[in-house]
Amino acid sequence: MTHHKGGPAPLKPRVLSHAPSELTSGPLHRLGEGIDKVVYASDHWVVKRVRTPYDAIALIGIWKMLRTVARFLPRRLGSRLMERPASQIRFLGALLRAPMWILPRSVWFTTHMWQIWKLHHAQDVHGHGLAQSRLSGTSLIPETVTFPPTFIQIDEWPEWLAISEATERVEGTLQRRLDQLAGAGSFEELELWLNRFLDLRRAGWQLGVFSVDAHLKNFGLSGDHVVLLDPGGLIDSWEEIERRLDSEQSQPPPHVRLGLAAMLSSRPDIAERFDARWKATVNHAEVRRHWLATVPREHAG
Repeated sequence: MTHHKGGPAPLKPRVLSHAPSELTSGPLHRLGEGIDKVVYASDHWVVKRVRTPYDAIALIGIWKMLRTVARFLPRRLGSRLMERPASQIRFLGALLRAPMWILPRSVWFTTHMWQIWKLHHAQDVHGHGLAQSRLSGTSLIPETVTFPPTFIQIDEWPEWLAISEATERVEGTLQRRLDQLAGAGSFEELELWLNRFLDLRRAGWQLGVFSVDAHLKNFGLSGDHVVLLDPGGLIDSWEEIERRLDSEQSQPPPHVRLGLAAMLSSRPDIAERFDARWKATVNHAEVRRHWLATVPREHAG
């Protein structure tokens, strides 16, 4: 594992004597979800509920099932299923959870889905640890505050959730802002945000972390800059980073991988410029140049 060197020491989360009042003034609404967590939000804060291993494995099984089903549907229907699967996953997850509790734990904990969850969970824990040790107090991630354990109300079962930290809520995801700008024909501003997205990735390398989860819904907007929302995809192993960079050569163009093909269909010039800047930024030489500025040479590969 590499170790960050240089620059100011990361700040610890701000400690409050009690939870922000808006978290306890009424039920919070579901904002989003991942394999191992569900996120709820008030106007200015975000909190999370961690899923049980059973729930996470159920979601992995359902996601694999939906991907299989999507292959046999007409292209438009299959794409819609995979782009907005949240409601289908929640419904099917509720159906699958009961038989999971009935069957012996050994049936599930020796399956391929269990191995997938273990790998994902380990990566998530490592990524959050990197964010806390290297990115706290920077403009690369939203601010997190901690407070004594507090029960808050959410708008679904179970109605009450115990929390001890909350994260600053951003203005929206980068994906949503790009969709809005494209719909309004504001392509110059859209290109500006894409460039800021690449600037954020470079800033992360200078602090000794690399994100392998660089999809546009995983980044948000805070003022005039982009922030990382879920740090579970952060890594600091140069060997793994090299493997990720090697795989870039065999993948589709960057704007296609990020789901921007339809959005930029009327502006191929922007797509071409973004692809060129991505390739000039996300490559061995450029990443290593930033990496060596802050990581001890004996750990940099």
